[in-house]
Amino acid sequence: MQLTSPRLRAALLAAASLTLVAAVVPPPKALGIGDPLFPELGNPGYDVLSYDLSFAYKTNSSPLDAVTVIDARTLTRLESVNLDFTHGKVASAEVNGEPAQFAGIGEDLVLTPARPVDADAALHITIRHTSDPRGRGDGGWVVTEDGLAMANQADAAHRVFPCNDHPADKAYFTFHITAPAGLTAVANGVPGLLPAHRRGAATTWTYRTLHPMATELAQVSVGDSAVVHGTGPHGLPLRDVVPAADRERLDPWLKKTAGHIEWMEARVGRYPFENYGVLIAKATTGFELETQTLSLFESGLFAGGGGYPEWYVESVMVHELAHQWFGDSVTPRAWSDLWLNEGHATWYEALYADGLGKYSLERRMREAYQRSDQWRAAGGPPAAPKPAAKGEKIGLFRPAVYDGAALILYALRQEIGAAAFDRVERRWVGEHRDSVAGTEDFVRLASEEAGRDLGTFMEPWLYGKKTPAMPGHPEWSGPKSV
Repeated sequence: MQLTSPRLRAALLAAASLTLVAAVVPPPKALGIGDPLFPELGNPGYDVLSYDLSFAYKTNSSPLDAVTVIDARTLTRLESVNLDFTHGKVASAEVNGEPAQFAGIGEDLVLTPARPVDADAALHITIRHTSDPRGRGDGGWVVTEDGLAMANQADAAHRVFPCNDHPADKAYFTFHITAPAGLTAVANGVPGLLPAHRRGAATTWTYRTLHPMATELAQVSVGDSAVVHGTGPHGLPLRDVVPAADRERLDPWLKKTAGHIEWMEARVGRYPFENYGVLIAKATTGFELETQTLSLFESGLFAGGGGYPEWYVESVMVHELAHQWFGDSVTPRAWSDLWLNEGHATWYEALYADGLGKYSLERRMREAYQRSDQWRAAGGPPAAPKPAAKGEKIGLFRPAVYDGAALILYALRQEIGAAAFDRVERRWVGEHRDSVAGTEDFVRLASEEAGRDLGTFMEPWLYGKKTPAMPGHPEWSGPKSV
């Protein structure tokens, strides 16, 4: 994410509301995996392997009819199964082909199967529900001028579909989106093997991911859109989704992506996914978002004529592209590892701007150094950020995890040298591709490349209330407010 501005209705039974539970079912209990920043997010006891999501869109002011199918593997014996889900109504639930009781507490949906599910067993869940885009300002569906898009970071995927909503549990996704004639639906990944299916005045589009994905990176867009295809480095398929009326105006921006990918690959290695592109939405979000293979951008970023300068827009495009390696392919083990996502994306954004000769890397890092103590005091150190206020998820995305975290990478490069730093970057995205990793993993890998234990050096940069002295820059003397 990059902050850029001051971010089956008729079939439903009333008795099937999430708030109701049969008297014979024990009171449900909300669970979580104990994430330091989102303690009730995620659920123990199983590992999701895949999601199959179906959405039927009518208008952006009415709930979507939806079906969520989850295939998982149990880690322990389960008498009940917790999922994260809110802002929708459930019509029915099945576990391993049999009807299951269901109830909601907090932001959990608790399923009680007809019989307990043993450890190390297949877990197949089907939930028929609605997904409501109305009246939410804390993520999930984003209402655009011509339809919908998704912005699920950090904890909002479960406001769209039932899931194990924590990045530590990545899974494969298949999407089926039905939309009225004249609209185009897109999602992460590649189109299904079958062409779009048309029935009457509606069309059903199918997409699937070829790599596992965190729930917060899911993307579904419905709108009056043009899909622009191209080719990137080594034949990489490019797919951009833009407002149909703006296709010609936006084309010069779309043509920059192939060069951006080449630039990133020269620094960290091969692009990690099946395709890439930008999704430009007519909406005001206050941020851009690295949804996997299809990064979400506000149309206003590309407005021109008194808007953002071209070099800045390009650097933001590179920021979201860099996330495909840092955050999407290599996903944080816990949300306190967010600095690894945003710090790296900011680092390559800054490096790209430096290469354009518009804003030097050293100047940006010096200015970040001057502000670093202030950022740490306000939001916590980069690797131990303070939780965001409830309902204000963007509050987690503070300067300390952007430029403050990029400053850590700059300090690391100053300490171990550019050659060792470049090896760290390539190893990080290569060894942890399609998996999850955290701060300790990064420090351990950097220590291996440096040939010495960097724990003592990294500790205050990651967790200290005050910013350490910058290696190689005695003239910076010390952090100070500006």
